[in-house]
Amino acid sequence: MKRHVTLSILLVLFLAIATACTNSDQQVSKSGTKPNDSKSLTLLFSFSSKSIDPHQDWMGVRAGIAETLVKIDDNLEIQPWIAESWVQDDEKTWTFKIRDGITFHDGTKVDGEAVKASFERLLEVNEAIGSSLKIDSIEANAQEVTFVTTEVYPAFLSELVHTNASIVKVDEENIDSKPIATGPFLVADFTAEAEIKLERYEGYWDGAAKLENVTVKFNSDGNVRALALQSGEADIAYHLPPETLDPIETSDQLSVESVPSLRVHFMLYNHTKPALQDENVRKALDLLINREVAVNEIMNGYATAANGPFNQEFAFASKIQPVAYDQAKAEDLLKEAGYQMNADDLLEKDGKVLELTLATYQGRPELPLIAQYYQAEAAKVGIKINIVTIENIDSYLWEQQNEWDLVTYSNLSAPRGDGGYFFNVAYLPDGALNPGKINIQELNDVTKQLNGTIDLNERIELQKKAVSIVQEQVPQSFILHPHIIVGVNKRVKNWKPGSEEYYLITNKMDVE
Repeated sequence: MKRHVTLSILLVLFLAIATACTNSDQQVSKSGTKPNDSKSLTLLFSFSSKSIDPHQDWMGVRAGIAETLVKIDDNLEIQPWIAESWVQDDEKTWTFKIRDGITFHDGTKVDGEAVKASFERLLEVNEAIGSSLKIDSIEANAQEVTFVTTEVYPAFLSELVHTNASIVKVDEENIDSKPIATGPFLVADFTAEAEIKLERYEGYWDGAAKLENVTVKFNSDGNVRALALQSGEADIAYHLPPETLDPIETSDQLSVESVPSLRVHFMLYNHTKPALQDENVRKALDLLINREVAVNEIMNGYATAANGPFNQEFAFASKIQPVAYDQAKAEDLLKEAGYQMNADDLLEKDGKVLELTLATYQGRPELPLIAQYYQAEAAKVGIKINIVTIENIDSYLWEQQNEWDLVTYSNLSAPRGDGGYFFNVAYLPDGALNPGKINIQELNDVTKQLNGTIDLNERIELQKKAVSIVQEQVPQSFILHPHIIVGVNKRVKNWKPGSEEYYLITNKMDVE
């Protein structure tokens, strides 16, 4: 009797295991996804978030959690979003009408008072964006909210596109990990620097999302991101290294999207360091950048050489050719700056070797390669460069200002289609992207004049003038405009990357 029971138990176990194995085999598709997850998607991004507070981190808008009053379209033109319309009452006063029917993820109505409260919190917790917005006062009335700026500020509307200007519900305790906002997805769970789990918000004002669940994962290693796409662990993988693209391009299940970006890769100089306060030294360092090699060999052609901060397609961008690599001219400028070669074949001035610390980071995998190539070129003229790779580059640049001299950096220079943003944040002494403490009075004056100019043609001319000052004094060296390289599983539909890199997860995207 016992033998029959034992055989029966073994038979049941065998059938259970066989069934589980069969189900498992049937569930995993060729793309690495499961049919019961057909309305789910995983996006793998390069830069991690310690917090997803939309007022302090960019993933709020990128992940479809939060929205701003206005947004930009594919043509970089400003369009309504949470605000359905707006008027400029006078040079300093802007009134926005909030759409009826918009609710936060908890069902609370979004009105003028909610928007006002959100901006008041933003100004409290984010000094940098507060400086950019220049808000003096805010008034709410039913579905309207009125802003008065501290000065004539025609760029105010475009600055509201900034992802940190998101509208959030302010009376929530866990805004850093579970913000309540207005986007098509709400936060189900967040693990700092690892992933965000999102669920569809059924009450979304522009129609519930086609996807039920989205997972945004973070990994700073470009090779890992590429492999995750190939294995089916990710459906979309951002900022892929050019050298990883061959197996993706030849796959019948994957594709590569390459979009010219509004971003520029450049060399930041620390102007608090005596050597880099010398214009001749900066110009010499600029001449040692081989932009042709960076574009064709490091980026495999997925980039355009830079002649300044802005892509040449913009009306206010410089039209001159990018600076060509010239070792001999660089040597002449360094001699003019007082440097001589010592017995160790290193440049020296007043008994001090020209030794520089170059910081870089893996989030954009081409930047460490650019740094290494540059290190070799600098050595040819006797400049000793020490490379340090930093995990959190932005914190490092501000908190350890004495520890770095140069950095390979990347930023959106005209994210709202206007150069005024970059001149304000990258060159004004209190600019949010000015850790190198650039302070050029002539450039400051032009920027302030630009900030008060409304006429579009006059703004273009002022921006051209500012660009020419930058080219003449070389406070930074601009290397290239990278293309955004994104790997995509072909199961993803109704989606493509945008040059602004703002709206990654939308209610329209879908999967097969």
